Amino acid sequence: MKALFIGGTGNISTPVSQKALDLGISLYHLNRGYRQPLPGVNYLTADITDFEKVRRVLKDHHWDVVVNWIAYKPEDIERDMELFEGMTGQYIFISSASAYQKPPVSPVITESTPLKNPYWQYSRDKIACEDLLIKFYRERGFPMTIIRPSHTYYSVIPVALGGWEEFTIIDRMRKGMPTIVHGDGTSLWTMTHARDFAVGFTGLMGNQRAIGEAFHITSDEVLTWNQIYQAVARAAGAEPNPVHIPSEWIADYAERNGFDSVRGTLLGDKAHSALFDNTKIKKLVPEFQATIPFAEGIKETIAWFDDDSSRQVIKPETEKFLDGLLTLVPQPVVG
Repeated sequence: MKALFIGGTGNISTPVSQKALDLGISLYHLNRGYRQPLPGVNYLTADITDFEKVRRVLKDHHWDVVVNWIAYKPEDIERDMELFEGMTGQYIFISSASAYQKPPVSPVITESTPLKNPYWQYSRDKIACEDLLIKFYRERGFPMTIIRPSHTYYSVIPVALGGWEEFTIIDRMRKGMPTIVHGDGTSLWTMTHARDFAVGFTGLMGNQRAIGEAFHITSDEVLTWNQIYQAVARAAGAEPNPVHIPSEWIADYAERNGFDSVRGTLLGDKAHSALFDNTKIKKLVPEFQATIPFAEGIKETIAWFDDDSSRQVIKPETEKFLDGLLTLVPQPVVG
């Protein structure tokens, strides 16, 4: 199998790339060449937004599978249609589980759960991309597959505030500072390690039964946000010191005080319980089984950050935001 990843060196795509190589897939990455190459991958250098250069770089290739890890808007899909129609046996679009109905009618999500997110433009753009791909599949036979990851981690710290590519949350935990948890911390959530995700994903590559279909690929482990923050703190060698603040308060505070909006990521995603029925992916890829519990996987992630000080990014703006949020919490009266 000959596959092209547009991107391929990110938080999810790096473990998927490694799994593809382990399976003997002839893997190419198309990117700008800014990140360290992955041994075994064939590299094509171009910015996907430079249409003519990409066309020249790809002109002698035909692909069994093309995966675009960095498509976000309908115009990205239209461009890819022009580039890859008739040139690939399968095109995989990376959507998002945040596209599912918010607030949910049922906390258990299947692939047939409606797509609707009034809170987050990112999610609405992903829905629009899906709609366009479905149109191209129905009207022109474009061989697309849609994948909806949900909070998949490997080289990021998967918390709601102060994490992801930042180290701010870990630094504050290690200093014994309060950790802000949105809501009361009891809503249910799903964390998926990218190596587990990779097993399901590569099983769909080149799979003709996946054409025209959408899948999510997640763990079956169910955690509260309180448990998630507890696991993160303990993996960092700290004890959790949670302070609970309503998600609406957090979003309103950010917007009133000129910080980046978190309304989408909270009210359009993490403020709601999200449990996933993985029957569909398991039926097509029987070998898929999430085996890495979050308490173990997050230890590996934090060790990865600890291994290189350049990864330990602490942003003053985030510190200011988190400190400001703590002023929303009533202080105990002494005496």
